[in-house]
Amino acid sequence: MSSALGSMATATVSRAGLRFSLIGSTALLIETAGLAETPLQQRILALSEAAATWPEVSETVPGVGNLMLVLADPRALCPDHLVDRVAALWPGLKPLPLTGRVIEVPVIYGGALATDLDAVCAHTGLGPEALARLHSAPDYTVATVASAPGFGYLMGMDPRIAVPRKSVPSLDMPKGAVTIGGPQSGISVSRGPNGWNAIGHTNLTMFDPGAEPPAMFRPGDVVRFSIQEILA
Repeated sequence: MSSALGSMATATVSRAGLRFSLIGSTALLIETAGLAETPLQQRILALSEAAATWPEVSETVPGVGNLMLVLADPRALCPDHLVDRVAALWPGLKPLPLTGRVIEVPVIYGGALATDLDAVCAHTGLGPEALARLHSAPDYTVATVASAPGFGYLMGMDPRIAVPRKSVPSLDMPKGAVTIGGPQSGISVSRGPNGWNAIGHTNLTMFDPGAEPPAMFRPGDVVRFSIQEILA
């Protein structure tokens, strides 16, 4: 194991404003120190795009405020070299331009499928209509597509409607649920357990394995929610 990362797989090192941690012996996790806002996330996506061409890296996995590099051959690579390469590139790395794609998502707010709307309203002190208008007002950026096939982490939500993720997940959240999880919004791609808060529903399909590409969202897309209806 390299001297900079120490002899333990859990060791970390800070360089160029980034924190580097080994994940077992097969991957390197890179975490940013700043708030996960759109320009910073665009720099992470730029780093992901650059690192994807490096022979030492077999896969890049961007997250919100972080990037995992899967090592092509962990036995042959000294992690120090990869840390040095990232640390040299990061300070001058320009944000990756947004894709230019704008995706409109019509939402029915409230109703039987918005299983957490009452709890979200109680947490924020807002009524359903005010909540829907605040949620649908901004342009959101797809920070990354992760967690489940086609699931986009959407940045740009009004902080007044941020609600913590649930400590006990819903066991049967419907496909297409429009959700809030902390400072982000999302859309469930399939029916099943989900720890985010459902405030509405869309009929758009986020992931279709028969389509090309199968995922509707790509990192860097802009998403605009529109109010189709507000149900009591």
